[in-house]
Amino acid sequence: MGWLFVVGIVVFLLGLMVSIALHEIGHLVPAKLFGVKVTQYMVGFGPTMWSRRRGETQYGIKWFPFGGYIRMIGMLPPRPTDDPNKVRSVSTGPWQALIENARDVALEEVEPGDEDRVFYRKPWWQKVIIMAGGPAMNFVLAFVIFAFVIMTFGVPVLKPVVATMTKCVIPYSESLKPGRTCTESDPLTPAVQAGVKVGDRIVSFDGTPVSSWEEATKRIRGHGAGPVVLGVVRDGKPQTLNVTLIAQDRPNVDDPKKIEKNVGFLGVAPTQVMETQGFGYVVGHMVDLTGRAAQSMINLPEKMVGVWNAAFSGEERDPNGPVGVVGAGRIGGEIAASSAPAENKLFAMLSLLAGFNLAIGMFNLIPLLPLDGGHIAGGLWEGIKRAFARVTRRPEPRHVDIAKVLPLTYALAFAMMIMFGLLLYADLVNPLRLG
Repeated sequence: MGWLFVVGIVVFLLGLMVSIALHEIGHLVPAKLFGVKVTQYMVGFGPTMWSRRRGETQYGIKWFPFGGYIRMIGMLPPRPTDDPNKVRSVSTGPWQALIENARDVALEEVEPGDEDRVFYRKPWWQKVIIMAGGPAMNFVLAFVIFAFVIMTFGVPVLKPVVATMTKCVIPYSESLKPGRTCTESDPLTPAVQAGVKVGDRIVSFDGTPVSSWEEATKRIRGHGAGPVVLGVVRDGKPQTLNVTLIAQDRPNVDDPKKIEKNVGFLGVAPTQVMETQGFGYVVGHMVDLTGRAAQSMINLPEKMVGVWNAAFSGEERDPNGPVGVVGAGRIGGEIAASSAPAENKLFAMLSLLAGFNLAIGMFNLIPLLPLDGGHIAGGLWEGIKRAFARVTRRPEPRHVDIAKVLPLTYALAFAMMIMFGLLLYADLVNPLRLG
């Protein structure tokens, strides 16, 4: 393990700590703005590394950078018949006892004069803003990092300029075999036979202008087998080449796991360059990634099955599957230890951190406790109930009692612990790797 690998892990973890700190600030600022008493602001979990008290809030950093929290008083409302400042007896029944104990803990820090500073008494829209502030901060941070990367370094763009050429035609099933190379019996590719050279820029296909590699490859694949006139620019001079395409089974451009049958095959690979983009591209990129992240959250149970198989059956990790903090840190180490130029390393590291922020924001919006989305859902439901009461001229309903779903909360928390433990194990025994 080289020192650059360790540096990459440390850099990623520091970036993660900053992201967590900003997430909690997203909760802290509106909570204080709306008058909720916040007793703790902590980044990380486990034993406290450093802390300092300012006013009524203790600020600190803990040893394990796997999360963070702010502690607000009165997260759960008392029972309807209870005085929030009096000690209550515990009801019978395991689940009811669990709920009542949780209420006691939530109101332990409520001191005389704090009755209007508890979280549960705040208007529903303030609760929503407070709990949505954390994920919103992650989205903003992801957007800012992506904007910096895209508008400063650019994004990889494939150009219709020949970077490499395949010498011979190897059936796709044969090409998957380790060590399979060209033999004398393998025919030359259409590109080699037609005299295509590295550096040729493809400008037309069968008389139709071509301006991008995506357009060129779409036309090549869609043409199938047969003769075609390929227009190229070589050393600044336009030329036409007579090419006879062949039909091949090739991986799908968007999903390499899918194989397309009998598509047109030329035998060239494009040139990849970095091009800076404008603000509109950043917005579209963020919208696209957010949609993919949302879809990934929906497919999370299925993805975790893949993680299980990778951890215990040795199957290949899905590059688009979930990865834990340890796995992401390892990827950060591989980025730093790679032989890529420093600019490319910075691009990859920032993109990794931005993507992790986006994933954190989306995960926290799942409408289940103990995630932020569970509290947001409770606040929205309270707003709907109060609006309905006003319209129907009914008495104002009580605050939504999220304590009633605590059994589900504990079950979800246990499931999350199992999931994070599985990710940790998979990241150690069968980690995702660059490339």
